[in-house]
Amino acid sequence: MSLARPPEEARTAGRQAAGSLVHANFEAPLLEQLADALRASRGFAHKRDIAAVLPQLAPTAFATAVPNGDDCAVLPDGDGHLLLAIEGLVQDFVEQQPWFAGYSAVMVNLSDIAAMGGRALAVVDALWAGSAEQGRAVLAGMRAASERYGVPLVGGHTNLRAASSQLAVAVLGRAHRLISSFAAQPGDRLLVAVDLRGQWQGEAPFWNASTPAPAERLRGDMALLPALAEAGLVDAGKDISMAGVLGTALMLLECSGVGATIDLARLPRPACVPDWSDPNGAAERLRWLAAFPSFGYVLSVRPAQADETIARFAARGIACADVGTVHRGSVLAVQLGDARVPLWDLAQQPFIAPSVETRRAP
Repeated sequence: MSLARPPEEARTAGRQAAGSLVHANFEAPLLEQLADALRASRGFAHKRDIAAVLPQLAPTAFATAVPNGDDCAVLPDGDGHLLLAIEGLVQDFVEQQPWFAGYSAVMVNLSDIAAMGGRALAVVDALWAGSAEQGRAVLAGMRAASERYGVPLVGGHTNLRAASSQLAVAVLGRAHRLISSFAAQPGDRLLVAVDLRGQWQGEAPFWNASTPAPAERLRGDMALLPALAEAGLVDAGKDISMAGVLGTALMLLECSGVGATIDLARLPRPACVPDWSDPNGAAERLRWLAAFPSFGYVLSVRPAQADETIARFAARGIACADVGTVHRGSVLAVQLGDARVPLWDLAQQPFIAPSVETRRAP
């Protein structure tokens, strides 16, 4: 994951697409325009960069339990697994909101660990700042998140004389039972769980339900995912990243080699995002579909476990809904009412997996 404000061209394209959606009817034309806007989004573009990197990585078959492409590297360790994750924050975010960038860098790493059924053990950072003042703000944000989530910040690297601001944070965790991007199966129910008790973080496409929350609640919520894994309720899923809920679902489906259909009307949404029947709510709905929530997960769950999984999120005040079905094939389709359109065909165009041309490149 990485957090960023969209560049001006992306914001302009988004406004134009949203404007056209206002006047569309709520059937296939709206879905087609919505799909076009998401395909052109910065979140989708950033995730597609992964395809160019994966072929350059060393083979992992003899080192890890899970292939590259998941939220964390997975290292077998006795009767469990060590989890190792790292996140880089984009430069404009660090420069514009240094405290919140530091806070988010820790938070999103902890979410990666939880997304794979793990509990975080410790965090390290690598910080390049243009001044001591900016460095202090970033470090203060990281310390605040570390203390609130109860995971120690144990060390790192600091440069306070850099030409530009850069931040990366890594986290070590441990899982007894894994939640994996490679375990979704045809017939599964797709669940989306999001903490709606938050607000937009300025103009950025970020839904912040973390900084206003009590520390005790944050820790309990983060422990919910490993508890679901250990109870045998969930073994497939991903945390919602800057590609939004649909881009995250695409990554999950691609890793598992399956397709799915998602009913947009079933997606959890905050009260500030209008219902799909409102013709004047297109811009906010598009923003929500592209949002990066501080607590959000797409889970692929066996039908017999879906109700219990939803109930466990509800018991903690977290919205969780059954939004669709996993099926054989390579297409992620979105639907509203009787209208259904393909968002992406992974057989025709890989998302994060290397294309044939990329695999052949030296």
